[in-house]
Amino acid sequence: MPDLRDLLRSLPAIVGDPPPWDPQRAPEDPRALFIDWLHEAIERGVAEPHAATLSTVDTHGRPDARVLIVKNVTASGEFEIATMSTSAKGRQLAAHPACALTFYWSPLARSVRVRGVARPASPQDSARDFLARHPDSRALVFASAAGGESASDEEHRRLVGEAKARIERDPDLVSPDWVVWRIRPDSVEFWQGSEDRDHLRLRYLRSGNGWSRERLRA
Repeated sequence: MPDLRDLLRSLPAIVGDPPPWDPQRAPEDPRALFIDWLHEAIERGVAEPHAATLSTVDTHGRPDARVLIVKNVTASGEFEIATMSTSAKGRQLAAHPACALTFYWSPLARSVRVRGVARPASPQDSARDFLARHPDSRALVFASAAGGESASDEEHRRLVGEAKARIERDPDLVSPDWVVWRIRPDSVEFWQGSEDRDHLRLRYLRSGNGWSRERLRA
C-alpha cells in the first residue's frame, strides 16, 4: 500500500470544467453573481448545489463546521439557514453570530466564500419554514427536543412515533425551537479554479450601503 502522503499527492485536483468567466465584467452586487453561479450549477447537474459548510465558533473560541442546506438568498442578499435553537450551531450562533458559509461545486471548479453576521428571523418566518418541512422531518425536531442527544435508540423511536401522532392530530403544530437565521455578508469571495493554478478570485467587500470589488492573486 502506498504511503498516504504519496497517495494524496497523486490524486488529481481541480478536475472540474469551469464555464467562461471574466471577473472584470462581474456585477456590482455579489448576490447577482451568486445567483448566476447557482443557476449554472443547477443547469450543469451539480449534486446538492444548495449545500454549504457553515463555520462557527464555540464559547471557547474554537472553530466548528458542518454541512447544511441554504434555504434562500433574500432580495437584500442575506443567506438563510435554519436549525434548532438547542443544537450546537444554534447555540453558537446565538452566542457568537459571526460566521461563514462555503460552497464548493467541484464539477465547475468553483467555490464561494461568505463571511458575515447571523441574526434570527421573526418567529413567523421561522414557523413558515418549519411547516414547509416534510412531516417526518418535523417529527424528528420534536423528538430531538424531547430526548436530547443522550436518548437511546428505543427511546428515540418512541419519541418520533409520539411526535408523528401529534403532527397528524395538529398539522400546523410548530416547534418553538426551530429558528431561521439570516446571514448578512460582510464579504463574498468567488473562486474559479484553473489547471495552471492561476486561479480567478474576486472578493466583494461591503462598503457603506454598497460594495467594493477587488481581484485576489495569492
